[in-house]
Amino acid sequence: QVQLVESGGGLVQAGGSLRLSCVASGRTFSSSAWGWFRRAPGKEREFVSVITWNGDKTDYADSVKGRFTISRDYAKNAAFLQMNSLKPEDTAVYYCATAHHYDIPDLRDYDYWGQGTQVTVSS
Repeated sequence: QVQLVESGGGLVQAGGSLRLSCVASGRTFSSSAWGWFRRAPGKEREFVSVITWNGDKTDYADSVKGRFTISRDYAKNAAFLQMNSLKPEDTAVYYCATAHHYDIPDLRDYDYWGQGTQVTVSS
């Protein structure tokens, strides 16, 4: 059974940092893109960041550019999201997902999703 499990969320003050992890089991995702999404209370799910299968491309939502960094580890079958200079508006449940795609995937290309990890940023 394929599973993506996020961790690293928590409560942090504005200006602080968190590092989210997403570890996959059940199969390897060496030829998949990894994405991070979030859903804030009362809002739709939104794209946060993505890294391509070979790591040569990354993309970020405008709201997180310069503050968040996505990375992946093939050996660990995992992806990470380093979040710095956190703001209260970053408060959300963060989800990771994978897409068997060789470029930046569309939302419909993502086929596996994690259950999410809560990030709360206090002002």
